[in-house]
Amino acid sequence: MNARIAKLIGVVMVATMLVTACAPAATPTESMATDVFVPTEAPMATAAPTEAPTMAPTEAMSQIDCMGASSGDAITIVYQWTGSEEENFNTILKPLVDACGIKVTAQSTRDDAVLDTMVKSTPPDVLFWPNFSPLKLYADKLLPIASVGAQVDNYASFWSDMGMANGQLVALPFKADVKSIIWYSPANFAAYGYNIPTTFDELNTLVEKMVADGNVPWSMGQGSDAATGWTGSDFIQDELLATQGPAFVNSIISGDTPYNDPAVVSAYETYFKWASDAKYTVGGADGTLNTTFGDAILKVFSNPAEAMMVKQSGFAGGNVVAAYPDLKYGTDFDFFMFPGAQGLQGGADLMYAFSDSPAAKALVNYLTSEIGAVNMAATNWGLSPNKYAAGNYPDAQLGKLGDMLASTSGFTFDMGDAIGAPFNTAEWTAIVNIVQGQDIQSNLDTVAAAQTEALK
Repeated sequence: MNARIAKLIGVVMVATMLVTACAPAATPTESMATDVFVPTEAPMATAAPTEAPTMAPTEAMSQIDCMGASSGDAITIVYQWTGSEEENFNTILKPLVDACGIKVTAQSTRDDAVLDTMVKSTPPDVLFWPNFSPLKLYADKLLPIASVGAQVDNYASFWSDMGMANGQLVALPFKADVKSIIWYSPANFAAYGYNIPTTFDELNTLVEKMVADGNVPWSMGQGSDAATGWTGSDFIQDELLATQGPAFVNSIISGDTPYNDPAVVSAYETYFKWASDAKYTVGGADGTLNTTFGDAILKVFSNPAEAMMVKQSGFAGGNVVAAYPDLKYGTDFDFFMFPGAQGLQGGADLMYAFSDSPAAKALVNYLTSEIGAVNMAATNWGLSPNKYAAGNYPDAQLGKLGDMLASTSGFTFDMGDAIGAPFNTAEWTAIVNIVQGQDIQSNLDTVAAAQTEALK
């Protein structure tokens, strides 16, 4: 870490030491929050950063460009965050508020209808939304993000490719989550002489060796009420990233490749083998379908372990710590990137702008800047796609994910989230049917029809 970045980390004092991530947007039952707040004080720190502050706040504020905004200028923003997530965002904004004197009024809602009403009457100056629906629905109202102060060069080109509408870049990611990881016990791997696979072929070989040794390779619980099947969707998408690459996955999301493509059929054949046979997964098909995704995580770290691996997002580390507080990260539990994946799967909260006022420019410029990325990393709230965040996460787990994100050559959104209904529910239904032994091709034909309908 260079001296300049070490100094910048001192600006933000919040560290929430658990990695957070989300199941698909349709999974939980969501309630709308409409709390309005004006950022004033940063929330109390729960843990100190890894290095003590070395820069006075006034010195750090001098590096923030107010873009012509004057003290007292107001800005409105909308997002879906509540509770501690909202507090973390408030903390990240505080240096900007202190430096420029702008007044931020924020509203939190998860309701697309509420957002639609706002955009059609009085749009917020800046919007943070966890999917591409604003890009599709409000392209005529969104401003080119660079014209609102965004430092686009701080982001990999694949992020810019995602945020295009009508030939203009109108969205950049602010906060990302990574799904393309497999959790395991380093102690158990060492005991059996297993090495971390780096290619999909090596993963296949490792799985077969585990079976030959009498160990169950996978814990694949899908249980998630109406969204049962989403963990299978994530798994299959990572298979496709390993065997076909991110361009192929994005072609499914765009509709250029139908979901019943032979490559998708092949991925389902491997998944069916692993998810339905008790030699390969805990409980066979019944275990896969009837074990909740949360319980599936814990089976890898029980004593004795019921399985060797579980594919799950970054939040799994928090589940392990909550259930087994004596286990140590790096020794008893850890993760590795899905072997052979040529890009990452995940989600992101995207930043859109409806206003180019000086205050809006100041906010967008700050959040896409070097100091904004470092302050984001220092909160340990989540991953910043901004290249300057890498190497500045105080938490080891989040830092490892940050390194993966910084070095990846591509990123694909969860297909179900990106395509939406009726595709996502059709996909989950097909996964459940296939695990139960139904025909793969006919089920994927049904999903492909839903894909076409969703993309109309």
